[in-house]
Amino acid sequence: MIRATSVNPQHRWSEQPADTVVLDFDDRHRRRMAMTGTRGLEFLLDLENAIALRGGDALVLEDGRLIEVVAAPEPLLEIRGADPHHLIRVAWHLGNRHLPTQIMKKGLRIRRDHVIEAMVKGLGARVIEIEAPFDPEGGAYAGHAHEGDVAAHHHTGHDHGHHHHDHGDHHHHDEHCDHDHHHHHDHSHAHDHK
Repeated sequence: MIRATSVNPQHRWSEQPADTVVLDFDDRHRRRMAMTGTRGLEFLLDLENAIALRGGDALVLEDGRLIEVVAAPEPLLEIRGADPHHLIRVAWHLGNRHLPTQIMKKGLRIRRDHVIEAMVKGLGARVIEIEAPFDPEGGAYAGHAHEGDVAAHHHTGHDHGHHHHDHGDHHHHDEHCDHDHHHHHDHSHAHDHK
């Protein structure tokens, strides 16, 4: 079976593709996978590293022919907030749960999930069920995490999450922390010296 070993990113190619593959979000994060184009061309995706493919990318076959990548529509939830600040709060909650989230001009998109839908409605946001290609933030990052084993995946995912956690709360957190810190620090210092 012929292999596809490299990727031409969006808009960097113009020739006619030999075939097209329609892939959902998960299948756009593979390193190695047998695929069949919509016109029946069978090939093996065989990349050195998992790359986050986006709609409009082209897979390059060993003989130089191109296979166009189309992002499949998936059942998603579009979350609308009362105002940007409200939306940021909702996004923070989603980030805290390590949920892949696509940030749009007017809202957030996640995969349909009843539990999360209830949570988001509880936060006062509106939720609309839609069908659309899913292209969350940090797609490339998720691609790298797919590499190693599951443990590595969890580990990286985790660090990433905590990182966000800090960022989300940054100003808030830091001021309080600093003051607390200094107080504690001075006290302990004073005790030490006595």
